Amino acid sequence: MNRRDILKVAAGLLAGAATPLAQGLRKPNIIFVLADDLGVNGLSCYGADKYQTPQLDRLAAGGTRYTHAYTAPLCGPSRALIMTGRYAFRTGATNQDATGRITPAKETFMPKVLKQAGYTSTMIGKWGQLPLGSAEFGFDEHLKFTGSGAYWNSQDKGKNYQLNGVKKPLADKLYLPDVMHDYLVDFMTRHRDRPFYAYYSMSHVHSEILPTPDSAPDSKDHYADNIRYMDKLIGKLVAELDRLKLRENTLIVFVGDNGTGGNYADEGTIQGRRLSGEKGSMLEGGANVPLIVNWPGKTPAGKVSADLIDSTDFFPTFAELAGAKPPADTVMDGRSQAPQWQGRKGQPREWIFIQLARKWYVRDARWKLNQEGALFDMSQAPFAETQVTGSNDNATIAARKKLQAALDKLNPAGGFLDDGDGSGRHANRREDRKKKDR
Repeated sequence: MNRRDILKVAAGLLAGAATPLAQGLRKPNIIFVLADDLGVNGLSCYGADKYQTPQLDRLAAGGTRYTHAYTAPLCGPSRALIMTGRYAFRTGATNQDATGRITPAKETFMPKVLKQAGYTSTMIGKWGQLPLGSAEFGFDEHLKFTGSGAYWNSQDKGKNYQLNGVKKPLADKLYLPDVMHDYLVDFMTRHRDRPFYAYYSMSHVHSEILPTPDSAPDSKDHYADNIRYMDKLIGKLVAELDRLKLRENTLIVFVGDNGTGGNYADEGTIQGRRLSGEKGSMLEGGANVPLIVNWPGKTPAGKVSADLIDSTDFFPTFAELAGAKPPADTVMDGRSQAPQWQGRKGQPREWIFIQLARKWYVRDARWKLNQEGALFDMSQAPFAETQVTGSNDNATIAARKKLQAALDKLNPAGGFLDDGDGSGRHANRREDRKKKDR
């Protein structure tokens, strides 16, 4: 090796010195757990009055829990953010139907980038709202079901699931979330000697809410049963990682895909108070979701972080931790959280951006500015948000200037324009969206 080559190698090592890879450590396994329709009001570690989640509480106690994590208020646009690291006005994923127009030729999904860094990947559970199949977007394996909220074969959407392209009937008395868990354990076992990425998209707790295998015959609250079972599955996952001796080198990220939906948003109080908004709304309860990050010995334990995060941030974060590079010719909106997840300061966001259909806003730690120029004081969020009118004090003037500059830079109106009815919902569900939570 000549002197020039030696200098190149040295420069590369210095550039990556902050990452685990540059320190000679094995690349971390990444398990991304996506709960369905679970807002912050569904977890006891966030102060939920009605629900107990001891396993998730334990995960939070051993890692970092975020209070200001945000995503799109409906599952399709939310999942597109996660997979692409790009805002909806760039990808066109502005509503539940529009997400289906994304193609591999136009957008690069996360597993394709991780594959270049030596990762084997799997998609488990709900692929609904996203187009084609997971294999077309770079996943090596999959176990997926159609629609949302699939649990038992008594449901039309639960009669079958697909395993690596092969249709499989769900047997009587088999609980699909258990089948998904068993498959994840099998995947981890088979790939324990190389880094893997698992996108684990749970059935829980999307409606139709049905009894779980643990529900008592006389149970009066199947929703609470479902949250309890979801929590149990997280505990079983951690136990399996321990058994396989993979826990120390596995990053677990648990997050909700949007806020709590339907009547459950009314029931899910925190310290006796209902959140402002719910699934599908542009209020705080639509987009503010639980986020727990746990990587033993790396992620600060017992930390509650008020850092702003939105769902575009997962792509660049995982890429950095894996030693991979996002597409160089694509605008990436996400900001890597890898430094913070390894106990360093990093560069926290100053604001996040949320869009659904023809509505959007930017939000910082205190203020929110929407597409109509309305400014909101968020100091009482997530329970209340107060529109500021006729105020010319220095704080509101500065907030409006800062957030308007962020919107001007993004220019969402200059990207893909939503062609739905403005609700973000599926076209075939607009008539009954007020009657049934979808």
